[in-house]
Amino acid sequence: MRIAQIAPLHEAVPPKLYGGTERVVSYLTEALVDLGHDVTLFASGDSVTSAKLEACWPQALRLDPTIRDTMAPHMLLLEQVRQRAHEFDVLHFHIDYFPFSLFSRQDTPFLTTMHGRLDLPELQPIFNTFTDASVVSISDHQRLPLQQANWLSTVYHGLPNDLLRPLPDVKPGYLAFLGRISPEKRVDRAIRIAAECGMPIKIAAKLDKADRAYYEEQIKPLMAQSHVEFIGEISEAEKPAFLSGASALLFPIDWPEPFGLVMIEAMACGTPVIAFKRGSVPEVIDNGISGFVVEDEIGAVAAVNRLHTLSRDTVRAQFEKRFSAKQMALNYVASYEELLRQKRRTILREVAAG
Repeated sequence: MRIAQIAPLHEAVPPKLYGGTERVVSYLTEALVDLGHDVTLFASGDSVTSAKLEACWPQALRLDPTIRDTMAPHMLLLEQVRQRAHEFDVLHFHIDYFPFSLFSRQDTPFLTTMHGRLDLPELQPIFNTFTDASVVSISDHQRLPLQQANWLSTVYHGLPNDLLRPLPDVKPGYLAFLGRISPEKRVDRAIRIAAECGMPIKIAAKLDKADRAYYEEQIKPLMAQSHVEFIGEISEAEKPAFLSGASALLFPIDWPEPFGLVMIEAMACGTPVIAFKRGSVPEVIDNGISGFVVEDEIGAVAAVNRLHTLSRDTVRAQFEKRFSAKQMALNYVASYEELLRQKRRTILREVAAG
């Protein structure tokens, strides 16, 4: 199958540091190539892939301080894809609703994975208008605010099996928080939970400019406590040691998380996850197997005291069973095939072979 993957330009594919969507696009692209598909990746020029790279901007926008209008490069991205759309069986977008208007007028079938939160009121008229645009959710819970959307499937994120593994001879001795410092991620809760358990906590997190005031006013004072170690943003290579050394990953979110990539990163390292019952959490965490799903901080403290009942080998096995990049790619291929059936389209490669 000839597949175009269209990534956001904010980060490289894969990103150098934080960047959930671009990382998923990278894992999916590589897995599709491994399955034998002909894949072209539309992304920033500093991306690295075994697919054919179509560089739509020289480098990731986040790394270019001269860029003030991030929409302009994305308009060029859409036009480049439009000019080459006829070359592909399917176009797979990862840039929210931006392709809906233009590509609804094109012949090539397209779908869009919705990577973000969908409970924003301004999205309602978008999906009321573009009722034929095929979209994929990354959890069933993510769909709830937009039940009128043309949902094609739910495909959970996946990671390459060998990307993150448990490190041998590492004795877990702290609680971990990994991700981003923001009001909805609730690192303050994680700090309190660790304090109640009498355990140290290590925080590996990105801090965006938009959340700087929140950090200075509410989080920075908490970082001064003796049981807290703030590491900052870490790279992919640093994650196995960070997660393998953790007794559990705390995921005390306060928003409808669409998926939560850090949960399966922890699972890949055999590290149980203690997560609040919000958004996708009950779909990702098998309660009592790969971690514990809790309602509040009291429940999280109780879950820490039950970590000894979980097997880290079993946690890793659940990751391999449910969240590998290969499984994600197979699920997307099934979605592509269903889309082509709906559009009554034949795969170009099959036509050539026939």
